Amino acid sequence: MIQAAKILEQRSHLVPGKLRITEHFFQVPRDYSNPSAGHLQLFARSALKVERPADYSPDGPPDPKKVHLPWLVYLQGGPGFECRSPENVSWVPTILDKGYRVLMLDQRGTGLSTAISQSSLQLRGDEKVQTEYMKSFRADSIVKDCEAVRKALTEDYPEDKKKWSIMGQSFGGFCATTYLSFYPEGVKEAFLFGGLPPLRSNPDEVYERLYKRVKKRNEQYYEKYPEDVDRVKHIIKLLSRFGDTTVRVQGGEGYLSARRFLQLGIFFGKHGGFDEVHALVLRADTDLSQFGHLTRPTVLALEAAQSWDTNVIYALIHEPIYCQGEAANWSAERLLAKFPEFSLQNVDSADPVYFTGEMIYPFMFDCYPELTKMKNVGQLLAEEKEWPALYDVEQLKKNNVPTYAAVYHDDMYVDFELSMETANTIKGCKPFVTNSMYHNAIGAKTDDVLKEMFARRDDVID
Repeated sequence: MIQAAKILEQRSHLVPGKLRITEHFFQVPRDYSNPSAGHLQLFARSALKVERPADYSPDGPPDPKKVHLPWLVYLQGGPGFECRSPENVSWVPTILDKGYRVLMLDQRGTGLSTAISQSSLQLRGDEKVQTEYMKSFRADSIVKDCEAVRKALTEDYPEDKKKWSIMGQSFGGFCATTYLSFYPEGVKEAFLFGGLPPLRSNPDEVYERLYKRVKKRNEQYYEKYPEDVDRVKHIIKLLSRFGDTTVRVQGGEGYLSARRFLQLGIFFGKHGGFDEVHALVLRADTDLSQFGHLTRPTVLALEAAQSWDTNVIYALIHEPIYCQGEAANWSAERLLAKFPEFSLQNVDSADPVYFTGEMIYPFMFDCYPELTKMKNVGQLLAEEKEWPALYDVEQLKKNNVPTYAAVYHDDMYVDFELSMETANTIKGCKPFVTNSMYHNAIGAKTDDVLKEMFARRDDVID
């Protein structure tokens, strides 16, 4: 049984937009099955609407209608990414207007929740100890944190109001499905946005399908920007001319290789992604045409577009987030040979050079400065087989938590067919299926996607 998290600190302040933001710090076990393994500190921000009626008194009692507002916890995509503060999130006003109190939780290892970085991980001990430590940062641990935090925040709530709503984007939806599998008693309702996970035990099928989707997006990119076929080859030739270490980054600690440059394709899966990549390609090619080398501002722009150094959890456990009792064994790298369209050898052919997507490769631990120092840990995690279960399919089949899922037909990151398979497995799941939105619709087309999700929540069978 999960015990309530220990509340370490809670401080509130008002921000523009009539919001009261509370900053929360909690303490939870690092390993819930082994309390002696130490504790982690979690951080979250909550948002509450603040309205001052004509009879408002700063010294008066709080509005009784807002003392026990229902909580909605948001689970960020990733893995390894923190939450923005609620006042900077497009969908928060709509959710607050519907009567919720929003909690933006930095998942363990991200943001201010005992963040994982190269230096903080080294403090844990040798590489085997670090590897064991990293096994505690997947969805199975994150949902236990959620339960512990829920119990702490609702301790004084009436029994019938202690459940909360969960909202998951991408990997956050994976976590929500884990939550429904093992702790459905704490959930009132679940909203998933591009986050129905594949119910598999290893990532191979996931990545094989991913390569095909990324291939299609490359075709669409070069159809929109045909002039970039030659521009990309121009850049790749420069980055490969004198070996991968020619263009140094971050004070010489890392380098911009051809394969690293091609990872910009991760943007292809979101609204506006083609244009962002084109802008970087145009900038880099213009540098080469005008100066014969990439200028420092351009290299900095390329670095800023890639978050592998600032959010290292993504690279370390992106493949293991699919594993249940099996090893990932560098799935994307093993499958790459089946897709020659992504080969750098195309630079000397009539064919375009394709960008890769969200795939993780061993070479990244040679050229990204933070990751180079974690290379052995990355290898040990790729070889690890002892991964606990992430989903309980039998529980999902008898689910009684109202569940609503936005499923994007052309989602580059999360496979449509596998998503629908999971939607059909979760009893009572009501999917909103669309081919007019991409993976980041919750941020890019907020009103449209929320309207559809809540229509399914509020609808009745006629």
